[in-house]
Amino acid sequence: MEFSRIVLLCVAVAAVWAVLAAADVVAAQRSPSCATRCGNVEVPYPFGLDEECAINSGFHLNCSTAGGTTTLFHSNMEVIKISVQANKAWVKTLISRQCYNRSTKQVEISNEKSLNLTGTPYVLSADDNKVTVIGCNNLAYMRSNDYIIGCMSTCNGISPKNGSCSGAGCCQMNLPRGVRNHQGYFNPLYNTTDRKWRATPLGSEKTIVMEWAITRNTCQEAIVDKNTPYACVSNHSHCITNDAGYACKCSIGYEGNPYIVNGCTDIDECLDNVTYPCAGICKNTLGSFTCSCPRGKSMKIGVCVKDHMPIWIVPVVGTSLLLLALCLGGPFIMRKIKLQKVKKMKQKFFIQNRGLLFQQLISHNSDIGERMIITLRELEKATNNFDRARVVGGGGHGDVFKGILDLHVVAIKKSKIVVQREIDEFINEVAVLSQVNHRNVVKLLGCCLETEVPLLVYEFISNGTLYNHLHVDGSISLLWVDRIRIALEVARALSYLHSAASMPIFHRDIKSSNILLDDSLTSKVSDFGASRYIPIDQTGVTTVVQGTLGYLDPMYHYTGRLTDKSDVFSFGVLLVELLTRKKPSIYRSNDGDNLVSHFEKMLATSNLFDIIDPQVMKEEDGDLQEVATLAAKCTKLRGEDRPTMREVEMELENLVVKKKLVPSITTPGRNDKDEDQVQYMSVQPATNESSKQYTTEEEILLSASYPR
Repeated sequence: MEFSRIVLLCVAVAAVWAVLAAADVVAAQRSPSCATRCGNVEVPYPFGLDEECAINSGFHLNCSTAGGTTTLFHSNMEVIKISVQANKAWVKTLISRQCYNRSTKQVEISNEKSLNLTGTPYVLSADDNKVTVIGCNNLAYMRSNDYIIGCMSTCNGISPKNGSCSGAGCCQMNLPRGVRNHQGYFNPLYNTTDRKWRATPLGSEKTIVMEWAITRNTCQEAIVDKNTPYACVSNHSHCITNDAGYACKCSIGYEGNPYIVNGCTDIDECLDNVTYPCAGICKNTLGSFTCSCPRGKSMKIGVCVKDHMPIWIVPVVGTSLLLLALCLGGPFIMRKIKLQKVKKMKQKFFIQNRGLLFQQLISHNSDIGERMIITLRELEKATNNFDRARVVGGGGHGDVFKGILDLHVVAIKKSKIVVQREIDEFINEVAVLSQVNHRNVVKLLGCCLETEVPLLVYEFISNGTLYNHLHVDGSISLLWVDRIRIALEVARALSYLHSAASMPIFHRDIKSSNILLDDSLTSKVSDFGASRYIPIDQTGVTTVVQGTLGYLDPMYHYTGRLTDKSDVFSFGVLLVELLTRKKPSIYRSNDGDNLVSHFEKMLATSNLFDIIDPQVMKEEDGDLQEVATLAAKCTKLRGEDRPTMREVEMELENLVVKKKLVPSITTPGRNDKDEDQVQYMSVQPATNESSKQYTTEEEILLSASYPR
């Protein structure tokens, strides 16, 4: 049988249906009776061939023998290799095909073209897989709710050459990161039944690479999660956050299995002279090694070279000089050595924490002052060497120290965990906040890059977050007049960011836990790690989706198109939260609706009293309906139907002035000279609500390198 227009969609279509369940987590040291091999494939922990041998049900594999061949399976997919060090698994999958059968004159499609890894430990590895389309005059594409990619292959009388896939009979696409589900499609451009191609045999298989993680939590969330034991149990191991969630690795200089107690063992670098070259005498140490030359030789350009002077002169002269140095300047030399070591560490951390980027920001932008970069010595002085008595807040993620810097009370935030994504978000937050000057936006004073974990210095705000004040036990929370005033202040801040700043800024993660309150309950918008600059001549930008479930704009979620109306939607959800005292991230009605959908139904049927906070019902003075209507406008499905933040600000301003709740305050400009003095910073621990992060390192670095 002859075939034409053969399209091969070489993409990972692993149908892995394992479900993660926290209750299935077992001890990190599995029983010696657990099998560790299936045929020629090693099965390392956290995987297991019995449920009690795996860390949870998502890592349970099956080993079967048929026709004398033993094969390892996960669901119906053959697993040919598992790597604990790389947190990856190699599996076989059938090639998806669309073939034109000239005998039957029918287009035949074989093999599945869909993938759904939702609820499993796996995602497709974007670094190791590509989508490849082979055939004539066809458009093949993949899509899900979060992305759509595709490419077109044409022939024009030529066939693809070995090693080439540039569109002539073959095209390729890179996969997005974090792919858990997709649907593949073939779309012939026109009927070319006279094309002849040799068919790939039915049942042809392809090896794909899956990236896996213990749970979908980040490292920070995994450490504080009380429902699921922390998986990185070996000494000399650490947590990493990959596209699938959190996983574990052995520290540098160690190898083995970080998921098993004492599983990470020291590498003897002296046994591998290729990876760890040493031309002299190699000596293994814990986590490292030393390389020295024998007496009479010294290391030059990596080679031991014989010294010119006699061997006996070196120890005599060296000993004499050493004794002289110890007698005359021992203390001074030791102090110099210590200071030099500290200086080198500071320089290392400065480069590691993107200090060169900040120097570039300062040199190119006069709005960022030299004082934005603060030395570690200044912060040690401000906190009495980070005295534990100065700790005023924090939690499992880190500590907040209270200090005095330049005669101002400041808060110094110090994280305990080094995660690359956090460092990138830290860069973005400094780049954004250094441009902002508004009474309702938290003021960033500077940052210190000379420690392993970057330190941020903020104004000191002592009264916690809006979330802490709103969601308290008991029937009485914030007064209605305070809620309206806080909503107006947040609207003013967002209106300023969208239209009055030197370059429009979209916050991208407005929620009650990111609104800080000072002693007078004045609001301060914080946490700009996810924010984006938007060029003045553009209305939006297409970006990887990032935000918090419950507050996230559905149109931005589905299209990836970030506009100012995305912040408007999140603000509308915040208004609903102020009206109802319900938590948007976890609320579900009896009908399964989220908070916004349920609220809009109640508003449309004039049944607001069923969902509005009883305290608001008692305290409101005829303004409840207006605020509820405004919230509904802000949460319209289509961004074009929502008002701008300036319009929202004006409507709330009119309402507040009419009710004489607070004096009218004009939105300040970027260089407003009447801004409040820097005095406060939040010291409350973070809430348990987590942001659904889709961003990558490249996306965050791009947002930090805004155009100037």
